Amino acid sequence: MITSLRLSNFGPLSSIQWDGLGRINLVIGSNGSGKTFLLKAIYASLRTLEEYRRGNEQRTAPEILADRLYWTFQAERIGDLVTRGSAAPLKSHVSIDGHDFVYGFGRETTRQISSLENHVAPRSSNSVFLPAKEVLSLHQIILKSREQDRAFGFDDTYFDLARALRITPTRGNDYRAFSKSRKDLEKILGGSIEYDEGSGRWIFVKGRNRFPIGVTAEGIKKIAILDTLLGNRYLDNHSIVLIDEPESALHPSAISRLLDIIAALAEAGLQFFLASHSYFVVKKLLLIAQERSWSIPVLSGEEHAGDTIWNQNDLMEGMPDNQIIDESVRLYQQEVELALQ
Repeated sequence: MITSLRLSNFGPLSSIQWDGLGRINLVIGSNGSGKTFLLKAIYASLRTLEEYRRGNEQRTAPEILADRLYWTFQAERIGDLVTRGSAAPLKSHVSIDGHDFVYGFGRETTRQISSLENHVAPRSSNSVFLPAKEVLSLHQIILKSREQDRAFGFDDTYFDLARALRITPTRGNDYRAFSKSRKDLEKILGGSIEYDEGSGRWIFVKGRNRFPIGVTAEGIKKIAILDTLLGNRYLDNHSIVLIDEPESALHPSAISRLLDIIAALAEAGLQFFLASHSYFVVKKLLLIAQERSWSIPVLSGEEHAGDTIWNQNDLMEGMPDNQIIDESVRLYQQEVELALQ
């Protein structure tokens, strides 16, 4: 697992220190605070470690990382990722099971990273980033954009996910630890998602009916993606999963059930990083933390004088102070006042 994270002068993230990370970790903040940017920064480091020395990979770790940063953030020069107005270099420090992966570079850097220190063994497991926007209906477009056109538009989080979904599931061959979670996911779906080789499209199958993925609910697509990655064994019990806005397009009851499944998968060994601005997500994770006596670390972004200040909390100790929580409480109080008039 990732046990700690430190970033400085990394785009909108001027200074972050997040220690004591657990099975499930939550980032909350307003739109534009840098939640997605943070998940992508983590993802770039993880995928570098997972590609390094895997198979016939001949590139060095700095070369892989530079390519990952270029395609994940789609900056013409990776030096553009240094926080604007800062004279200091960008620095990233990720600790995995107590071993460090550290790199840094300045604003003038183009595609070559000279400062990298790696004490983490190459990872055999895969990490995945599940974006807020759905991917299944864009699957072939994403692959063509990157594999044939080599064009900016869909970053590495989309491209890697599209390639992972292309792996054919093997029936009856789930990891035992995932069996119940997959059954629970399929209950939420009310059917299954299948890839039709003939048409090159994804299909939602419900009973004897088959529906094009384009007319299928957004929430079903998101849940189906997680189920597919468990079914085709792209994910194993050492994988790290980053989910941007798990609440997107889901009914509150479906959010609750999905987070219960995430908790079960975390108990089986996966580590999760969730970025959200939903009171339902925070409240449900609070209940999971207290029911299971789990530490669920929270990194909470607050706007102050045009800058975002990041604070650490733990849901096992209660709800964090945050503008999202405050606004939810304010609306509830307003509703009560109107009801009593």
